[in-house]
Amino acid sequence: MSTKPQAQHCDTMAEVRSHIDALDERITALLVERTHYMSQAARIKQDAAKVHDQERIEFIAARVRRMAAELGGQPEVVEAAYRALMDASIAFEHREFARLREGAAA
Repeated sequence: MSTKPQAQHCDTMAEVRSHIDALDERITALLVERTHYMSQAARIKQDAAKVHDQERIEFIAARVRRMAAELGGQPEVVEAAYRALMDASIAFEHREFARLREGAAA
């Protein structure tokens, strides 16, 4: 695991927002990369029923809670964010799964 992240001390809301904006740029790039893997999963999986994998969802939720706690973060916040991310990712993967098979069904 990486070193424990530390937020820089800020004296103004402009500083806080500037740091958050910089983090959002990094987070967005990582989310885009993660979504590309969801596209690959939709291509690789042969059954739409396999798109939603509750066991994998619970594994990821527990894993990110543990990592957040180890890093001194808020496990509840991280888990909630990941559950929303996984819900959106599953919906995207279902759409992608169907899109990839549209032409094959014709």
